Amino acid sequence: MFSASEALPRLAPKLDRLTRDVLFGDVWQGAALTPRERSLITIAALLPQSRPAALAFHLRRGLDNGLAAGELAEILTHLAFYVGWPAATAALEQLDAVLAEPSI
Repeated sequence: MFSASEALPRLAPKLDRLTRDVLFGDVWQGAALTPRERSLITIAALLPQSRPAALAFHLRRGLDNGLAAGELAEILTHLAFYVGWPAATAALEQLDAVLAEPSI
């Protein structure tokens, strides 16, 4: 389950509960969009925000939700034209790091 850090439940238990129960327990479970579509949208929204930890988390989640590494690279390449080259190339570096992580 998502946690911005180990500090989130300790320092902001309400925000941690809202993240788990409302965001991931309710919003992400809506029937109108698939988890794969939600991952696409979330990655596109996070890319220009310079939130590397959140983007890396959602790149991993995108893989878990059925996106292939090549699709993620294509998404980041496509978004470079809309959100900027530096954001996209930094995200590609994050994707590379995520793909290099050992599978559990």
